[in-house]
Amino acid sequence: MRSTNFVSFLTVQGFFIGFVFSVLKAQNAEDVLVYTLLITGFFYLFSHFIISFFIRYSPVRQEYFPKNRHESDLDYYANEINKRERVIDNAHEFLEALDKKYAPKGKKS
Repeated sequence: MRSTNFVSFLTVQGFFIGFVFSVLKAQNAEDVLVYTLLITGFFYLFSHFIISFFIRYSPVRQEYFPKNRHESDLDYYANEINKRERVIDNAHEFLEALDKKYAPKGKKS
């Protein structure tokens, strides 16, 4: 799970926990708002605290990226696209030549 998703998940959980707690314990509307905001803020800060410790103490994992293989694959795809473009251009030129050859005499294209 990405860190931003984790922060969002815990913040939303904190909102609902805070809302339920405030509905059960609050005496008026202002208390509901205050309790909900305080508990949601606590969960937001707590999630950032957890993420910062996770990033700080987790081992750095570098993944192998085969750059040369990807570059050769991309070159192959680019060459295939260029071949197909040449085929399409030749077909288009051939169709234009046929259109000019067999077009009605009074019609100019």
